[in-house]
Order: sequence, then structure tokens, then C-alpha cells
Amino acid sequence: MQQKIAQLDGVGQIFVGGSSLPAVRVDLNPMALARYGIGLDEVRQVLAAANVNRPKGQLDNGRLTWEINATDQLREAVRYEPLIVAWRNGAPVRLTDVARVHAAVEDLRAGAVSNGEPAVVLVIFRQPGVNIIETVDRIRAELPYLRALVPAEITLRPVLDQTVTIRASVKNVEEALLISIGLVVLVVFVFLRNVRATLIPGIVVPVSLIGTFALMYLIGYSIDNLSLMALTVATGFVVDDAIVVVENVMRHIERGASVLDATLTGAKEIGFTVLSMSISLVAVFIPILLMGGIVGRLFREFAVVLSVAVLVSLAISLTTTPMMCALLLRPHDPIHRPRLAVLGERIFDAITRAYDRTLTVALRHPAITMVIFLSTFGVNVYLFNIVPKGFFPQQDNGRLSANIVAQQDVSFAAVQAKMVRYAEILNADPAVDTVTLFTGGGGGRGTTANTGRGFISLKPREERKISADEVITRLRPKLAQVPGATLYLQAVQDVRLGGRSSNAQYQFTLQSDNLDELNSWAPRLVRAMREMPELRDVSSDQQNRGLEVPVVIDRATAARLGVSTRMIDETLYDAFGQRQVSTIYSSLNQYHVVMELEPQYWERPDALSNIYVRSTTGQTVPLTAVTQFQMGTGPIQVNHQGLFPSVTVFFNLAPNVALGDAVKAIDAAERKMGFPTNITGKFTGTAQAFQAALANQPLLILAALITVYIVLGVLYESLIHPFTILSTLPSAGVGALLALRLCGADLSIIGMIGIILLIGIVKKNAIMMIDFALAAQRSEGRTPLDAIYQACLLRFRPIMMTTMAALLAGLPLALSTGTGSELRRPLGIAIVGGLLFSQLLTLYTTPVIYLTFDRLAQRFSTWRTQSTSEQSLPMPTE
Repeated sequence: MQQKIAQLDGVGQIFVGGSSLPAVRVDLNPMALARYGIGLDEVRQVLAAANVNRPKGQLDNGRLTWEINATDQLREAVRYEPLIVAWRNGAPVRLTDVARVHAAVEDLRAGAVSNGEPAVVLVIFRQPGVNIIETVDRIRAELPYLRALVPAEITLRPVLDQTVTIRASVKNVEEALLISIGLVVLVVFVFLRNVRATLIPGIVVPVSLIGTFALMYLIGYSIDNLSLMALTVATGFVVDDAIVVVENVMRHIERGASVLDATLTGAKEIGFTVLSMSISLVAVFIPILLMGGIVGRLFREFAVVLSVAVLVSLAISLTTTPMMCALLLRPHDPIHRPRLAVLGERIFDAITRAYDRTLTVALRHPAITMVIFLSTFGVNVYLFNIVPKGFFPQQDNGRLSANIVAQQDVSFAAVQAKMVRYAEILNADPAVDTVTLFTGGGGGRGTTANTGRGFISLKPREERKISADEVITRLRPKLAQVPGATLYLQAVQDVRLGGRSSNAQYQFTLQSDNLDELNSWAPRLVRAMREMPELRDVSSDQQNRGLEVPVVIDRATAARLGVSTRMIDETLYDAFGQRQVSTIYSSLNQYHVVMELEPQYWERPDALSNIYVRSTTGQTVPLTAVTQFQMGTGPIQVNHQGLFPSVTVFFNLAPNVALGDAVKAIDAAERKMGFPTNITGKFTGTAQAFQAALANQPLLILAALITVYIVLGVLYESLIHPFTILSTLPSAGVGALLALRLCGADLSIIGMIGIILLIGIVKKNAIMMIDFALAAQRSEGRTPLDAIYQACLLRFRPIMMTTMAALLAGLPLALSTGTGSELRRPLGIAIVGGLLFSQLLTLYTTPVIYLTFDRLAQRFSTWRTQSTSEQSLPMPTE
């Protein structure tokens, strides 16, 4: 079956958990071997020579060809029984005289249980770059055929399907995308109160998204959480340009201009504004595109998709939108108008008049407005320091991973019994759907004899009512009742960094060139971390107290008796290592002949007394004659990170504790303990990536600000106006941080991306005001005060429309509750909070700052003129 699954397109690595492939097992009796004077190496050589598969050539007479074949393979266990392993006193000693031959599995020290029944687990991984949903669909389509391959008493069923949560998450984002489109179109209708005018942005949104999909296909991107999250946010962006164009055209039509003249005039007036808004928005993503590390690679796709959507909407707004305005809009009719439109206009006029009065007060008292503006800088710093810092939001994808760690001297049978007990406790929980646990076998994943792993699928959220973390909290006291072992549970996350198998979500690693000191200090750190209220499930991968039987070789005696050290090692491996001595090839797979002592002879250390080693003279020598052995303790495994031995401490976070707070607590404990200089500690995996991201957050924001400033400076050919436009950002930061704080969300990477997006969103308000004010000053000769005052009033409607469109586009993300929605929620919270607060302030602070910078520019110009005039005066003569 494993071979059949591996042949499907998209299937990569297949890990077999629990049991293993079938094999022919030869269980040797050391007493019988000693009686006949047969060494273990003799049996191994006989088995290897009896089953071979070598090329044999062909016969050819010039006209016909015959392939030579031979019965050189023994495929059934019964055919190994009559093999002759030696001759004693002229009589053959057959394999059945010294061993029991039977069909079994390769590894007896491996087991699995699924939903309370013994199981063999196939963990299937897709190939890199392959669509996981298509791969799973192919496997599911083959299930009826695969079930026909196994006996009727064997049940073949999926116990964990990662695509279930992927499909649910994608569906949830698609619903949020549709809701965002609907809300954006509703905003346009509420403000313009014209079905035809509303139809234009309503067409621009899907056309822009379709164009984005086309470019995503050409780039090679797929539909995933990050790209869909970008498209949902882009819904509020792609409509902005169309809103500004349509609103400006409608304003001219409402003033009595013809549709064609209004379209030409309105599009011409607003063209540079639309270009400035879009190009400066794309500039915000440049630092994200240049980010390094795993975080940069993750969010590069997000930034590219959002940038492509903005550029596509820019092209449509400058070409298709004016064309649709000329075709769809109709001349203004002030008499025959729907009552709803008249009512909406009265409400909006009342809001505009209220803004007019409050704006007049702000312009008359600029000092108060500037104090409020400057205070936002301090509030930003304060909120940034107190808001909990996180990496990625904790998600509930309906899946848990399990790691079993038993006492280091425990046997496989004891571990398996504990595993079965754990499975019973987990299956009894009403929130659990399926439980699969397996132990032994290793699987190339660093597992040891006293460990096990598994995965749990939870019932849908609407059935279990509580989150995955709450399920884990409820299970902890029940699982703690199993003595001699601990089962660590953690909720599976969409984004998890670090390839190391872990008992918890985060890791802290100690390294040293002195293994003894490392083994001494690591338990102290574990005890200190277990006392921290910020942490849960603290454990480590230190395995240095297992039982061992040191075999001390008496080399002088061994040399005298002709016993080599290598022969001692080979004999021990033959006896106790489940040694694969031969390979059986079939048409679909390959199996092994496994040799080992009978189980009753490897259950106790004194079994070593029954082992005989072959000397160079051909005689068998008791192992006890050339070695000494006794019970002791030693490491089960020694982990390394890089070139040095290491011990990794695993930990989860307590409820409502941010990763940043936990990192600070661990750093403080490390400094307080005073590690020796040859022991170094550092966070690894997800915690290490969090530290790097936290250090880069201020630099990332600064890089975005500098990039936007340079782009705006080039567009406006000014050093002053970009500062006026960027003055909208502090208030947005306050709103975003305050919203995250009030909603109990950490300032995670997702929240930081939301704040960076706000840099591109909120500056649109200032761009629309300043563009109109500069044009009024140049073409109409208005004073700066009059120009900015008129700009605020005339651009009030498009400012409100674009802000509400972006806000409502982020609202479904902020309020989403579907599968995996925790990853997207901080983005929506940051956008909504930042827009609400910045909209309230920037309508008043932007014109005041514009006038302040204008006065400073005039004074600087006057000073330069006076300085130049003084330098040009003739020098007085004597």
C-alpha cells in the first residue's frame, strides 16, 4: 500500500509509524548455539548466502536467446527452516535446531494505537511546490482501490487531514472577501446616492481582482491564507482610486457640467492625485519585499499580491473608470430625485456643516491642534512599550500534536501501556474526534525508546464550543494521572518555524563544549522555568539518565584467545540489534530477514552471560571470558546544535501571556542564574525568529517612512509637502495600538503589517487635501489658508468614502471567527482602529500642519532672499 500511495502524483515522503514492514524473523536460542559451538556470525553468513539476487547472464546460439534464472531467493519463512548452518559429528545442524523462524515485522519495538485499536500509521507528506489539496484529493480517490488491497478485517481510514482546516480557512477568507466587496459597494452608494455611479466602482473591484489573479498566475503564486488575506485588504484599496475619480466627476456634474465635460475635467484634475496615492502606497511595501529571513519570505507574497492589486486598480482608474463615467453617468436632475437620495444628501450636508464649524475652530486655534498632534508621538511610544509583543497569533485549527516522554529507564512494553492509557483518556474527551499515538521505531526523527508521538483531531468548533487551548487545559489534570510519563499537547499552527521535533511551541537552547557542565546546569534552568507563571509544559530533550550495561573488554585476554574487538561488537549486534542480514525482493517492494535472540534472552542484563564469540581459530569463546559488565546509567542520546552538545528546553505560554513577556522572564532568569562562560543560551525556532522580528520592527517602520518620503518628494518635487502628508501617521499608530490593546491582541507580525499598511492608507487623506490646495494656490491665486480650507470641504466626501471603504474592507477580518481566523484578526483590528482614530484627527491636524509648514517655508524663503541681497551689496570704499 505504501508503494501504491508513493506512486501518486504530488506524494513525497511517507513515514510509517507504529509497526513496520513485514519481515522474516530468525529468533536464535543462545543455549542451542553454545551446545553446537556455533557462533552468531556463522548464522548471519548462512542467512546472507542463502537468499541472494544477482545477475546470472544468458545463453545465445546465434538464433535464440535464453535468460538464466535461478531459485536463489527464499521469500517465505518456512523455506528458511531447513537451512544447514553447520555440521557436527557428520550430522547437519539446521536452522530450526538453533532458532525459531517465523513471519513478523522488522521492528518489534514499535507500536501504534488509533481510536483505541492497534494500528499502522502512514504519515504522507506532499512534494515541495505541489498543491496539497489536489494531492489529498488524489489519495482519497484511490481509497476504495487501496481498501481492496487489504484483508477485510483491516480497516483503512483517514485519521488526520490537514486540508480540512485549509479548505475551511480558505472558505472563511473567501466569505470575508465577498463581504468586503459588498460593504465597499454599499459605502459608494450611501455617499453618492446614485445607482449608476455606484455601478462603476462595483465593476472596478472585481475587474481589479481578476487582473490580480491573472498576474498571480503568471508569477506562480497560489491561493493561500496570505494571498487571500492580501486580496481582502486590497478590496478597500482597489476601489479608492475609482471612488476619487467618480466622486470628482459627480461633483462637476452636480454643478451643472455636461457628462463628457465633467468626465474630462474631473479625470484631468484628479489624475496626479490618484497616481500619488497609488505609487506611495506601493512604496510602503518595498521594505516588506526586502525583508530577510523566514518572515520576509512569508510576507513577500502578501506584499507582492497587494502591490499588484493596487497597480492594476491604478491602471483601470486612469483608463476604464473615466470611460465608464462618460457612458453610464447622466446629467444632474435636481428636481426628480428619489426621497432616499434627498434624505441622504441632507444628512451628509449636515455632517459637512458640522465639520465646517469645527474646522474653523481648529484653524483659529492652531496651537491647540499642534499640541494634540505632537502628543500623539508620545502616546505612540507609550503604547508601543505597554502593548504585549507576540510573533504570530495563537490559532485554533482543530488539530493537536502530542509528545509522550516517559522515564528514561522505561521499557518499550511499559511505554506502550502508557500510550494506550493516554489514548483512552483522550478519546473520552467530548471535544476529541480521533486520536492516533505511536511509539518506537524512531522514523529518523530523533525519537528514543522512552518517547512517543501522535496527533489528535478535534471536532468542529461549533460542536466543541471551546478553543483548542482550552481543550488542552481541560485535559492536563487527567493526563497527569498516568504515572511515570508525561504527555505534552500543543495546538498545531499554520506558521511554525524550526524543523526540530518539540514537546512545546517554543524552544530555548543551551550549548557548551563541556558536556558534564551542560548536563549539570540544564536541569537548573528547567526547574527555574517551571516556576515561572508565564510558562506551561516546560520540558527538555536532555536524556542522560537511562540504564546501560557497559561492556569492558579485557583486551589482553581477548588477544590471547584470538577474539577481536570487532567480533565482539558484531556478535552483540547480531544478538540484540534486530539486525537485517538479507533482503527479499518482490515485484512491488522489498523486505528483510531480521536476526536476533529470542525475546526471553534479551529481557535482562544477565543475558550477556549466554553469548559466545567466535575466535580466529574457529572456536566459540564465552563473552564473559573476555569482558566484564555491570549495571550503570548513561545518556540515551546526546543532542548537538552545530558542532557543540546542546540541551533544548521546550515551553508553551500561559493563557493571556505574550511571547515577549515570556522572553523577558527567561532572559532575566538566565542572567540571575549566572551560567559559566562556556555555556551559552539562546532562543531557537519560533522564539528566535520572534526576537529577530522584534528587533527589526522599528527599523521596518522607519524604512517604510523613508521610502514613502522619498517617493512623495519625487512626486511633489518638494521637501516640505511629504512631511505634511506623513503627519497623518502618528494618529494612525495610536489608533492601531490602542485597538490591539483593547481587543486583547498582541502586537504580532500580523499587527505590525497592519500598521505598515496604515502608512499607505491614512496618507491618502492628506494627499487629496494638499493636491487641491496647491492647485488652488497656483491656478486661482488663493491664500494658503483659503486654499486648504476649501480643499478640506471639497475633499471631505471622497476622504470619508475612501476611509470608510478601507475600514469596512478590514472589518470582516477583525470580526472573523472561522477556522484559522486568529491569524488574520490582528490585521483587521489594526486597520480598523488606526483608520477610526486617524480619521478623527487628521481632518483637523493636516490643514494646521500644512499652514505651519507654509509659514516656515515663507520665512525660510524671506531669510534666503535677505541673505542673498546682503551678499550682493557693494563693499564700501575708503
